[in-house]
Amino acid sequence: MTNTSHSDTLSIERIFTSPALDGSAPRNLKISPDGKRVTFLQGKSSDYERLDLWEYDLKTKKTQILFNSDDLSSGPEALSDEEKARRERMRLSGTGIVSYEWSPDGTALLFPLAGDLYYFKLGAKKALQLLDTPEFETDFKLSPNGNYVSYVRNQDLYIKHIKNGVETRLTHDGQGNIKNAMAEFVAQEEMSRMTGYWWSPDERYIAFTQIDESPVQQVTRSEIYADSIQMITQRYPAAGTPNVLIKLAVMDVASQQTQWVDLGEDKDIYLNRVDWMADSRNLTYQMQPRSQQTLLLKAYNLHDKKQSTLLTETSAMWINLHDDLHFLSDKKQFVWASERDGFKHLYLYNNDGTLVKQLTKGPWVVDDIKAIDEKKQLIYFTGRVDTPTEAHLYSVSLKNDELKRITQRRGFHNISFSQDASIYVDNFSTVNSPAQVSLHRANGEHITWLSENAIDTNHPLFAYQEQWVKPDIASFKAEDGTELYYRLYKPQNLQEKHPVIVYLYGGPHAQQVTNSWAGNRGLLFQHWVNKGYVVFTLDNRGSNYRGKAFEDPIYKKMGDIEVRDQIEGVKFLRNLPYVDATRIGIHGHSYGGYMTLMGMFKAGDYFQAGVAGAPVTDWELYDTFYTERYMGDPRTDKAAYTASSVFPYAKDLKGDLLIYHGMADDNVLFTHSTMLYKHLQDLAIPFESMDYPGKKHSINGKNTGIHLYKTITNFFDKHFGM
Repeated sequence: MTNTSHSDTLSIERIFTSPALDGSAPRNLKISPDGKRVTFLQGKSSDYERLDLWEYDLKTKKTQILFNSDDLSSGPEALSDEEKARRERMRLSGTGIVSYEWSPDGTALLFPLAGDLYYFKLGAKKALQLLDTPEFETDFKLSPNGNYVSYVRNQDLYIKHIKNGVETRLTHDGQGNIKNAMAEFVAQEEMSRMTGYWWSPDERYIAFTQIDESPVQQVTRSEIYADSIQMITQRYPAAGTPNVLIKLAVMDVASQQTQWVDLGEDKDIYLNRVDWMADSRNLTYQMQPRSQQTLLLKAYNLHDKKQSTLLTETSAMWINLHDDLHFLSDKKQFVWASERDGFKHLYLYNNDGTLVKQLTKGPWVVDDIKAIDEKKQLIYFTGRVDTPTEAHLYSVSLKNDELKRITQRRGFHNISFSQDASIYVDNFSTVNSPAQVSLHRANGEHITWLSENAIDTNHPLFAYQEQWVKPDIASFKAEDGTELYYRLYKPQNLQEKHPVIVYLYGGPHAQQVTNSWAGNRGLLFQHWVNKGYVVFTLDNRGSNYRGKAFEDPIYKKMGDIEVRDQIEGVKFLRNLPYVDATRIGIHGHSYGGYMTLMGMFKAGDYFQAGVAGAPVTDWELYDTFYTERYMGDPRTDKAAYTASSVFPYAKDLKGDLLIYHGMADDNVLFTHSTMLYKHLQDLAIPFESMDYPGKKHSINGKNTGIHLYKTITNFFDKHFGM
């Protein structure tokens, strides 16, 4: 349908209505291993949350649907509780085909759907259902040579031969507190390790974890739904309490003989990463003590069962994890990322752990390694060489360390390379333009558009272009000279004084101020600025992509420097002639909810109204790995935890406060909010609340999203007279 007008008012209802306003941008882009096609997931025009699998054929230059999810299952999916939680932590939303995997030869695809598993051979008329069981399987993988599919069922690891259909159960003691090949809660939630098993490159072995959850405290929490209350007993490792006991094993797939890797005498450890060397004889793993101030990269030889420490990282604060360990196919060297000089950079090592050289350096950070072309001796990575607010693709030579920038368009480039590093897909966006997807040669040469997604008369966003506000992305210096980046939306028709909504996150490992498309949240900002609000976001100290020294000030002091930096932001706003200093609101979700509370409680002279979403209120209620990384152990750092809790400051609330929370949240438990409700009531301090029955931490759903956005907006409208 062609839009005839581009002066419509962007309503909250329209943000959540199909067709999606960000257009045809696909997700989960992959180049097939044979380099012949690019595949991606895309929502139906009638329902953008129902995903199908599409392809772009490089030979025919045609884009077409590869598999319609409705051909397999069109009804609602019945997911296990384990899978629901896993998808929540992986930020997988939608229905239909939400994930998929290519076979190593590029001739077949594997995808889970409706609780079972399907195998689709290219050219076949229909997909083969590999699993059709009453149990719910999860964590599906194709073996490196494509002969097997592996998965976890009822806390044990299974494999199934694809051709002959024979299923083999590899572990047999998974029950109760013992879980095989499964990532524990903090591994999934905080380490971004979503799996508990790893195939060797030659398909002969599988390494897997075994966790014993019995030391972890049992908590009973309520998941409150509209028509029922479920009492959930969960093993939740709150800060200062015991973690799981973890073991690491290697199994010979054919004989099922198992070797157990000695992880040392200290059992209070984290197993962060597991990777195979290219020779399939040496297994490596990354391990941290409870303090997370040291990280060891260790190697275990399957033949002589000897171990060696390849490298050790140390920090007086904490060590950040990454996924940038790459063993080269020459079986002699590997590439590693480290923040040892204050910024995340790449290093080349020999396989025995001797350092060859530092490959990148400077006052900027590497994001991620995207590909390594060993023939050309080039590493392709994304990073922030030019500005921390944009991500670009670069290459660095393994020979002479020569650095080249490949992407040129100003904005944010999310990159996916082919297996041979010859071509890449660029998922590009700016704060004003949704994702545009294009195919390029490794040197940056444009091959074709996969989704140009131009905002022309046919684009859903075109109708709102006359009222579209392009924000300023810039920086200012705090009183101590620290450079702070901000994003500022100003109404088109500036009147004498406008109210402000400060949207923030403020926590570690996150960044809000980027020249990238912000999805529905960014569309909400447009709705607000069209109503007459100034919308402002500042990345305070503690946030990501500015180097370790920018992060470290929050150590054992959460809720301190972050609030002081946000106050600097308000001081900056007060100097703008169109800002009403008496009407400045603050809003955030999760850590942003915590920051909202701290802003309202500790900086009431600067913020007159606040909306705190799913907030942390007491860090002793949050999990071990995340909290202790930044706050230390409450058993020895009690004063730090007391100072970082919102409760000592709640008595100083001056302005108007709204708190909302999902009543089935298993991340920031609903208890965080209910404890604060009681505390404020005991202090006889009025506040408002909105709780969502059955909703998890993200509070997903179209109509729920409409309700939430309206609730937030109506709150600020009411208190700021809009």
